[in-house]
Amino acid sequence: MTQTAHLSRTALDRAASPPATTDLSAGRTRLLGVDAARGVALFGMIAVHSLYQADAAGLPTWSFTVFGGRAAALFAVLAGVGIAFMTGRRRVPLTAGAGPVAALGVRALVIGAIGLALGYTDASLASVILPYYAVMFVLAIPLVFLPTWLVAFTAVTVAAGAPVLRQLLLPRLPEPTYDNQAFTHLIGDPGALLTELSMTGEFPAVTWLAYLCVGLVVGRLALNRLMVLLGLLYTGALLAAAAPVASWILLNRYEGFRQIWFTQPRSGLTAAETTELLVFGGDGSTPTSTWWWLAVDAPHTGTPLDLLGTVGSAIALLAVMLLAFHVARPVPRRAISVLPVPLAAAGSMTLTLYTAHIMFINSELDSFEPVTGYLAQVLAMVLFGTAWWATAGRGPLEGLVTLLSDGARRVVTRRNRANRHRAGMSMYSQEETRRRSPRQATTRHRR
Repeated sequence: MTQTAHLSRTALDRAASPPATTDLSAGRTRLLGVDAARGVALFGMIAVHSLYQADAAGLPTWSFTVFGGRAAALFAVLAGVGIAFMTGRRRVPLTAGAGPVAALGVRALVIGAIGLALGYTDASLASVILPYYAVMFVLAIPLVFLPTWLVAFTAVTVAAGAPVLRQLLLPRLPEPTYDNQAFTHLIGDPGALLTELSMTGEFPAVTWLAYLCVGLVVGRLALNRLMVLLGLLYTGALLAAAAPVASWILLNRYEGFRQIWFTQPRSGLTAAETTELLVFGGDGSTPTSTWWWLAVDAPHTGTPLDLLGTVGSAIALLAVMLLAFHVARPVPRRAISVLPVPLAAAGSMTLTLYTAHIMFINSELDSFEPVTGYLAQVLAMVLFGTAWWATAGRGPLEGLVTLLSDGARRVVTRRNRANRHRAGMSMYSQEETRRRSPRQATTRHRR
């Protein structure tokens, strides 16, 4: 979404082309930077779940101000980056698409199953994002076949159009439960489950597809090039700053707040709930009483400005993490090569650690005060993540997802290769038959 503002189609595709030679140190640096960004997203999301959102005066705490809405968006953008890495950081040809489609489809199924297995947990403590991710991965499958400039255009279209579409459809769709989805929902009413995951829930996949598009574009860029990273940092910071400014102008200078409060009686919210929504954000959508709600940039409102600002903060933070590994001076470079390792280790197994976090805060083990509990979780995850990363590599759930998705890719690729081989042999045999049949007929006639 952000790249089209600064790059033409040709320039974007050129920047997205990986170098002709494989630079192992650059690839390792890129992965460490992305994993470190995942670690920030993980600990930010845990902060939103574990720490207080409001202070004694009823105002947002600093942790919620920093991470509210941004941590989850960073996760989604990095999921798009991961899809880019899975597909070789380039457009997938249609003739070679069966393997990536199978891998993404199986990945979606496994992540969705893990998310539904966590459906017993209390949504008031934390809404489980994994079932939404499963739908996002399915929706992202066609994107891997598109050129980079068209993926960027899709991001802009989704960010601008999906909130409008949802504003039109929400009055006609069933009310979401906002429960954590479980297998019972899948069996009892799959249509309602799919509607909530895709349109009406807290992380609506149709709207959040914009994040995956942005991540796919960023993942295809040459992330080992300094100028590309500086461009991402500049673009991300600009968008992160522009979104709240634009929202303030629209709501204050153009009487957006006035219209929101004028239509408040028919919004379905009380005055207190309206204030809370404007200050702390929503559950994935806004009331449909007036179109001025789309000018809000509060967390988890799914408005264009909410998407714009959180996309900006996500790519800016990713750029900072990647730029940290470009430091050339020996002393800070040695420090940087050591300090982010625990963060990157935890970030390399976010699925495992996120699942453990959801289970922990829903268990009797979580009897700590908010700050103490948060610090205990971070310390445990850093220690476990670093030890596991240094000895076993991938996290347990990451290993399971990779094993199944790579296995599906290999099976489908092998089957397609065998089918093409048989088709080629069949064509060859038919050609030989046509070429030899007159001679064979003559021979038989002479006999």
